[in-house]
Amino acid sequence: MTRDHLLAGTGRCDITPAPGTPQGGWGAQTHQRGVGADMPLYATALVLADSSGQAAIVEADAIGFDWEWTGKILDAIVGLSGIPRERVRFSCSHTHSGPNTFRLATISEGLDMAVAYLESLPTRIASAVWQAQQNLRPVRVAAGSGPCEISVNRRFRAPDGSMVVGRNWAGPVDPTVRVVRLDDLEEKPVAVIVHYACHGTTIAWQDNHYTPDFPGPARSVVEEQVGGACLFLQGAAGNISPRVGFTGDLAVYRRLGRLLGLEAARVALSLDTAARRERLLGVMPSGANIALYADEPAGEEPAVLRVCSRQIKLPARSFRPPEELEAEAAGLREEMNRLRREGREEEVRRATARATQAGWRAGNARLYYGRTHIDWPVQAIRIGPVALVSAAGEPFIETAGEIAARSPFRHTLVSGYSNGGFGYIPTRQAFAEGGYEVEASPFSPDAAEVLAEEAVRLLQEVA
Repeated sequence: MTRDHLLAGTGRCDITPAPGTPQGGWGAQTHQRGVGADMPLYATALVLADSSGQAAIVEADAIGFDWEWTGKILDAIVGLSGIPRERVRFSCSHTHSGPNTFRLATISEGLDMAVAYLESLPTRIASAVWQAQQNLRPVRVAAGSGPCEISVNRRFRAPDGSMVVGRNWAGPVDPTVRVVRLDDLEEKPVAVIVHYACHGTTIAWQDNHYTPDFPGPARSVVEEQVGGACLFLQGAAGNISPRVGFTGDLAVYRRLGRLLGLEAARVALSLDTAARRERLLGVMPSGANIALYADEPAGEEPAVLRVCSRQIKLPARSFRPPEELEAEAAGLREEMNRLRREGREEEVRRATARATQAGWRAGNARLYYGRTHIDWPVQAIRIGPVALVSAAGEPFIETAGEIAARSPFRHTLVSGYSNGGFGYIPTRQAFAEGGYEVEASPFSPDAAEVLAEEAVRLLQEVA
């Protein structure tokens, strides 16, 4: 073994919130506190190392975090692990039925628990990275893919002509589950990366349990069937939802996750991380003469680890003055809280939706008013024959397809929800069609094309 041999280790910590912590990420939701977890929520870390240094890939069961809290989590990881910030990827699964970590202004009951939960996360998540560093050992890498049709394009043209979130069976979708397997030199699994693009919106406003949505049971199935630690990396799911979703039936997310996990496990089990060559030993006389073979280890090059991170500039849309939008949002939150106190459930639902929409408009204006471009983090990590490329926010599946098609790597896993805050990145066509993702986006119609160009450039650099 040379000093350039790739090393890998994994770590995990439980980030399940306490009962009573505000739950969910829905404008249609009338409850605030969660009653408990249907499955545990985790942060899982994979640390990779070679002579160039270490890199960390961390995934958390969360809808996501704003820039402030993402920065605190990254700072804690860097502080405890010593891994440079530009070599850390922190991604979220984007479950909408976890704790409320991003719409604190809408919370009127349990805000103290929401803040306490957030304050506990940086060191807990960093501890998973530290644990992974203690478990480093030489590994080999292999990758493959298979089909799993649990997703659908969600941009549906309603009968009244409006663009809503639904099931667009004719729209672009990528049913591919991409799998990366890392084994130790005895071919025992160390880690399995599962990558799939689909919103974590199976469990919706009807239920008040914390869940990791479908990624949680998918991870469990892979770990049961393959071994090692499984990381779920969300894809470019900005316009992709579960085929069956927006439900309060907890059995649905478990079934979808099991379907995804079984296909990912099948792919992982079919992969051989050790290079071999065939040698004919001879022929055994029998009813039919049978050729006998030995599959012997073949020479192999150590897997290459390379990381490239960059702040790119995505073109911004124009915003009304933030003071105006903040005043509108405050008024709508006041109305929402009044209706909550009066117990008028159906009216609360509509008022919460209006306050939520006003809140993200005001938030975008507060961050980006008067700017022509927005600094946006993009990162590429090469692990041998595999490339992971990620961006903050929510790219559309078409953008991921373009990046993968132009990538110099056979296996390219394109993700959003990484190292940053919120923001849909719709395609130019989506801007022409309108709809929620376009209205919520802080970007102009050019942004997706700029993101694709910059991502391909990063991939070429790590290649």
